[in-house]
Amino acid sequence: MNIRTDLALESFSADALPKSVHISERGRAFSITEITIDDDSCLSTIGKGKGRYITLEGDCLSRFSDDYQFMAEELAQELSLLVPDGEIMVVGLGNNDITPDAIGPQTAAKILATRHLSDNYDSEEEKFLTSLRRVCSFAGGVMGQTGIESAELVRAVASEVKPDCIIAIDALACSDISRLGTAIQLTDSGISPGSGVSNQRMELSEKSLGIPVIAIGVPTVVDMHTIVKSLTGRKINRELPNMLVTPRDIDRLTERASQLLAFGINLALHPTLTFEDVRGLF
Repeated sequence: MNIRTDLALESFSADALPKSVHISERGRAFSITEITIDDDSCLSTIGKGKGRYITLEGDCLSRFSDDYQFMAEELAQELSLLVPDGEIMVVGLGNNDITPDAIGPQTAAKILATRHLSDNYDSEEEKFLTSLRRVCSFAGGVMGQTGIESAELVRAVASEVKPDCIIAIDALACSDISRLGTAIQLTDSGISPGSGVSNQRMELSEKSLGIPVIAIGVPTVVDMHTIVKSLTGRKINRELPNMLVTPRDIDRLTERASQLLAFGINLALHPTLTFEDVRGLF
């Protein structure tokens, strides 16, 4: 049975790692696992190509945490390891009308857009604002709403904006129910929207777009067949109907997870800003 998951952490067994795969662990506010894949040898077997996959695991993201500031700052530190210098375009993937799929659009709405500031303000008058990295963001919906592939839309906007890197945010699927709403994955390998729920669209990656693509996601759904198999150990009849399960507090999870992602992204892209500066944006 194919297990639906977007997480690299769930795609490998630590006891039987291919030679091209390396794992390291760290973290304070989160338990962080970094998986580095040296080549594309695993692409045909598990769908994970060359790149770095950083998974941050902690408490449920829908709950308030006393370590919230440390979580945001550690997320920013990890993201900074992947983001190159230059202008950034942040893209919120997903459907804002479907709560488990709304993390991308809701995060994009909270990004500090600065690309226009250098054109609208005098450098002496607003020296601080114009000194910030040039960042733009948008959420274009899904193909079912627009009739346009997300990758086509991103490519069209990127050809006009000409960013040095794209950050794509999306909701993910996981196979371990304990990671539902408790994990964040960062990767520099790009993303295929909808792949975890068998609705794979055109790939967003450096290979397809010609510029680095950093993907950020939070698992919001898990496959029902996977849950049953993990709890009972029994083989699932593929002819039985299947469904995707999401947490009962998915509305709160989406809202708070998107806020945490936005905190981390804003801090990573604008190192001169403090946590208090970013909090003032919301």
